[in-house]
Amino acid sequence: MATTEVEKPQRKTRIQRANEQKILEAALEVFSQHGFRGSTIDQISEEAGMSKPNLLYYFKSKQDIHETLLSRLLDSWLDPMRELSADGDPLEEILNYVRRKIEMARDYPRESRLFANEIIQGAPRIKPILGGEINDLLNSKAAIIANWMEEGKLKKVDPKHLIFSIWATTQHYSDFEEQVRVVLGRGIDDPAEFENTKAYLENMFTSMLKV
Repeated sequence: MATTEVEKPQRKTRIQRANEQKILEAALEVFSQHGFRGSTIDQISEEAGMSKPNLLYYFKSKQDIHETLLSRLLDSWLDPMRELSADGDPLEEILNYVRRKIEMARDYPRESRLFANEIIQGAPRIKPILGGEINDLLNSKAAIIANWMEEGKLKKVDPKHLIFSIWATTQHYSDFEEQVRVVLGRGIDDPAEFENTKAYLENMFTSMLKV
């Protein structure tokens, strides 16, 4: 009896990879402006400069594109928190986390708005991850911070609310980018304003935590 060979998945060509990336880049622009519900395949295909049938050759639906973007985003979005180390200097570890988050707000504003829009809508596509990987990571880092506080290395505050405060103060500059530009006359993509913002946040969290 002849054995059936298992077919190996075909490797994507350079052109296929380039087209997928073009679609994801276009979708990021559209989703970050209009959210998932307000965006359409037609908008994404127009932004990508390709026909709708061509786009649907690479991704079967709007949700497929959105989930791909969120998956890639979360993988990199959590890196700064993962790097917070129990072996480092407590205050410097917190400040490094603040610096990384404000750098991400400057460098990846559309990704931040994509994530914010998902949360505002009730996190329908990432709720299992919120309750799983993200929650587990937050709990483990909050436990490290709580231990530093018990050892008298940081002032005592609620560790989870501290992390929420870091998220809120850093991501504000991307999620409310237009408001920041109107009020300040420039955004944090301006080098001088970025340094001013980073110094302000470092000083605020140092005042809150330094023993």
